[in-house]
Amino acid sequence: MTSPQLARRSLQKRLALAYAAGIYAAGALVLVFVDLPLASVQAARPGGHHSSSAITDTGPGISLPQLLAGSAVALVVLIPVALALGWYVAGRFLHPLRAITATARMISAGNLHRRLDLGEPTDELTELGHTLDDLFARLEASFDAQRHFVANASHELRTPLAGLRTLLEVTLADPDADADTLRSACQEALALGGHQERLVHALLALATSERGVTRWETLDLAHVVEGVLASRRDHAKEAGVDVAEHLTPAVTTGDPRLIESLVANLIDNAIRHNHADGHVKVITQTSGTQAALTVANSGPVVPGDQIQRLFHPFQKLAPERHGRRDGYGLGLAIVAAVTQAHHATLTTSARPEGGLSITVRFAHDHP
Repeated sequence: MTSPQLARRSLQKRLALAYAAGIYAAGALVLVFVDLPLASVQAARPGGHHSSSAITDTGPGISLPQLLAGSAVALVVLIPVALALGWYVAGRFLHPLRAITATARMISAGNLHRRLDLGEPTDELTELGHTLDDLFARLEASFDAQRHFVANASHELRTPLAGLRTLLEVTLADPDADADTLRSACQEALALGGHQERLVHALLALATSERGVTRWETLDLAHVVEGVLASRRDHAKEAGVDVAEHLTPAVTTGDPRLIESLVANLIDNAIRHNHADGHVKVITQTSGTQAALTVANSGPVVPGDQIQRLFHPFQKLAPERHGRRDGYGLGLAIVAAVTQAHHATLTTSARPEGGLSITVRFAHDHP
């Protein structure tokens, strides 16, 4: 297998030979264009006849054999000169490529904050360098987000496990534990297990959403919303939240399972982060060439500079705003992932009286 350094040297050799061939061909053409007219003049001059316009007493001129011999020597000397110039020019042109290769090796070794920064002059190679710099920046952001996600997921998963372990240790260490105590401990353990199960389900939903769309089908957002609302009305009633809908046909294409997950998380988020006697309004409609879904809810006032943060995993408003620990901070992250997978448009605004209004616009056809 050829190493990158040998491949680079081979490329420089090939370019040097190509440039040298061009330089040598140019020199040969110059000599040909100079020798041919002189040779034709010598051939046309009669033997022993001297032109009246010839300058006398200036010494002997250059004969045709001497001219041809000098040209041959010049062509021989031109070979190393052309090779040297070709090697120099090839090296100059390959300098940005060497910088790209060296920096890419450092970056691949884990130094993701490094950049090429080729600067001027702007040509095809420096444009490639700028493109790679953008790619490295996106990769660094992606890896940072992944590390942040893994750290948060580990923390969220460890919390119920630690609580479950503490509960069991305390119960087992109690020598006077009776059947009621053990039953209560089992019920708490089941609750902690259910919390962990729901968290794992949310993580799987987020991973599936980020994987992208694997199948495209025609569907009506109004029908999807009707199905989701049918399973959420009892929960909304228990929370004291009134749910109203205004559903008109909104046909689009996408993955039905992912879009149902998007609708469910939007509605669950609107119900969960609400207050007693609050309301949720769900609207589906067709707007131009797009099918739009809007979910608006009452609730606590959301600062405008906190809206985008809520669409990242495990990001929630301050716990004291709600007074309880509901959700995992993954609902809106799933919504953002499904939206991106369908090449849809997500618009969010904070309502002055409290709560959010979120609109997702899907294209009618497959993008």
